[in-house]
Amino acid sequence: MARHAASKNRRRAVLRAGLTVAAAGAALGAGGAAANAAVPVGTVTGLVTNSVSGVSELKSLQLHPLANTGVDPLDNAVGTQVADFQPVSTAMATDNITRGQAIEDLPVAGPAAASLLP
Repeated sequence: MARHAASKNRRRAVLRAGLTVAAAGAALGAGGAAANAAVPVGTVTGLVTNSVSGVSELKSLQLHPLANTGVDPLDNAVGTQVADFQPVSTAMATDNITRGQAIEDLPVAGPAAASLLP
């Protein structure tokens, strides 16, 4: 039991040290930002515009890097059919991703991403 308590105290000490370092870094960053407050508004506007346009391209990136390859682990659909009912398959869940589609092409996440990302 003592070993567990010592381990817990060590983790707390490491966590406190990490938080202290993070707070110090944030304070230094804020000081640097205050020193450079004389940046022209046009520069800041350009930076924000360029960063937002870069985010919008995330919608069109291929989600699954192994899609359309011979080693795709998601390309393993299993299906079954009972009597004359419609067949049921796992392909419906993984087909969009294994074809190499992007977020904007997915049925549910696409419209959500279109409304959230510019």
